[in-house]
Amino acid sequence: MKNIAVIGSGTMGNGIAHVFAQTKYKVRLIDISQEQLDKGMAIISKNLDRMVTKEKITAAVRQMTLDNITAHTTLDAAAESDLVIEAATENEKIKLSIFKELDALCGPDTILASNTSSIPISKIAAVTNRPGKVIGMHFMNPVPIMKLVEVINGKETSSATSATVMELSRNLQKSPVEVNDFPGFVANRILMPMINEAIISLQEGVAGVMEIDSVMKIGMAHPMGPLHLADFIGLDVCLSIMEVLHDGLSNDKYAPSPVLIELVKAGDLGVKSGQGFYRYERGSKELIVSDRFAKN
Repeated sequence: MKNIAVIGSGTMGNGIAHVFAQTKYKVRLIDISQEQLDKGMAIISKNLDRMVTKEKITAAVRQMTLDNITAHTTLDAAAESDLVIEAATENEKIKLSIFKELDALCGPDTILASNTSSIPISKIAAVTNRPGKVIGMHFMNPVPIMKLVEVINGKETSSATSATVMELSRNLQKSPVEVNDFPGFVANRILMPMINEAIISLQEGVAGVMEIDSVMKIGMAHPMGPLHLADFIGLDVCLSIMEVLHDGLSNDKYAPSPVLIELVKAGDLGVKSGQGFYRYERGSKELIVSDRFAKN
């Protein structure tokens, strides 16, 4: 494999493009928004600059990485790719539409992968004529740093496709783990109910935002508390995953917290909107509990 296309230039998409390009693959980064593409490329450049400053890479590697990425605003730019990784918003309708179009555009040998964090791969594969070549590659955020890739086999994913993607992930210096196609897979099947339970604990008055996060950081050695992590992931993404778990597993223990639903409806999505459980001010690393949850 030499030519990779990444659909979506947001946090996950630009991170995936960065990692492939730094590992000497040719990458086409695709987004319908030129503004988002420009933003994504700027983030990649900034992250590479930081790596040069920390002496993790050389200036030559930085330039090579940038040279390996081209930006495009139409999906047909993916047509000649060996592998396409979809990293669009976590919306089932949008993802299914993208895969249906990719299936028509790409050659029969192209592997189509999704970075979905919860939507069943078999459901995505069903809209294509190549279910054996559809697979999940769930990268973790931030992609250039986190080693895990959940490799999700759909019901019809071929063993050859799975083996190719496992080897490819190792070539990226990642640690791929093969999992089966169940709602939430492994990472979010376990992580999201924990985050949801932390929100319920807040809702019921067990403790405040900072206290809940402190217990998990100090007592369980988590690098980030669950409420802070929810803000970092995006509360809309957390809600979407909980809804997939609730619907897919038909169990009320996965019902999203009313507080989570309220925050998303209010547009308080966490870091990306500037407010969730905490307030985020540009240039400040201080954690400030949002007014909604501040103690009187």
